[in-house]
Parts: sequence; C-alpha cells; structure tokens
Amino acid sequence: MNNENHIPDRDDDIGGYEKIDRYNPELIQSLSGHYREVLKQIGEHPDREGLLKTPERVAKAMLYLTHGYDLDAKEILNSAMFKEEYSQMVVVKDIEVYSMCEHHMLPFFGKAHVAYIPNGHVVGLSKIPRIVDVFARRLQVQERLTNEIRDCIQDTLNPIGVGVVIECRHLCMSMRGVQKQNSVTTTSAFKGEFLKEKTRTEFLNLIASKLS
Repeated sequence: MNNENHIPDRDDDIGGYEKIDRYNPELIQSLSGHYREVLKQIGEHPDREGLLKTPERVAKAMLYLTHGYDLDAKEILNSAMFKEEYSQMVVVKDIEVYSMCEHHMLPFFGKAHVAYIPNGHVVGLSKIPRIVDVFARRLQVQERLTNEIRDCIQDTLNPIGVGVVIECRHLCMSMRGVQKQNSVTTTSAFKGEFLKEKTRTEFLNLIASKLS
C-alpha cells in the first residue's frame, strides 16, 4: 500500500524487521464514506461537530487494527533466526493480545503464552510477540489465532515442539449477547514434544508461576 504519511518502527534486533503503519488516502476516503453512512443509518448526524472527523478516524483505526494482513509472520521469524545448540524449552509468556472477533467485529483481548524447544535454531525473543501481533491484527476467532501462531513457529523454525496458550476476554460476550463480564476463554495448541503430558505440564507450570 502506497502512503504519503508513515511512521517507521524498527526492531533493534540484528536483521530486524521494519514495521511501518500505512494509510492509503484513497482507501481512507472510501472507508470513511461507508462509516459516514453507518452513522446516518443508526440515527446520528455525521455533520454535527463531534462527528465531523469520526468516519476518517474510524477508518484509520480499522486499518491499524487489521494491519496484520499486510505482514508476513514467517518473514519476521526468518529475519532473526540464529544457529544455537540450545535444546531446552524457551517460553515467552504474558504477551498482550488485542484482536477483533470476526463474528461481531468487537474486540477480544488478553494474554498469549508461547513456548518452543529449539532444534538447532533459536529466534530473537522479540519476534515471538511480533508474530502473535501479526495474526491478532486480523479479523479472528481465538481458536484459529492459537493454531496460526503454533503452525507458523513449527513451519518456520522446525523446532522439536511448540506450545501456545491464549487467555482472552471477549466484548461480544460482555457487551452484548449473554453479557457475562467476568468470563475468560482459554485455548491451547500443541505440536511435537508438547503433545507429551510431561512436557505440556512443565510448560503450563512455567506460565502459571510468577517471578519472585
């Protein structure tokens, strides 16, 4: 997507992946027109002062919230892979997750915990949260999000095993529908060594523990 205005945000890792937020003026204009019509349809007045710029703001917000479609998770992992003879579990836990439910286009948010057992290669630690973001910043269901993170790590790093656990609150459950404000949805996905109960239990114990 071509853009006149962009904000670079470069990772500090060696071979870092450059992420740039892009706003295509023509796409913003098109989306803004649709959001303006939505305001009319729900009984609002898009020409009143408080709403004059709302369609454009919402259009930009939606593009940001779904910018994962423009990113390649495997490219991000490949940009910081290193040969290393480390064969114990690597865990990155409490990764913040913000995504949009594809059924109602309302947010769900929480934490992801990701682990893998290297098989000759490790990856820069910041890349694990980055690929979580790549898949989260799309219209999603939590179950698919969990599997996509697992499969990307497995297919790119070829580790001995991968484990992913995600815990989220869904506004489609708390703001509408059953309106259960305190419910949390937990999903998990495992491959390789993590299919064994001993390894899986170690992982779950590690993500449940807190640093003293």
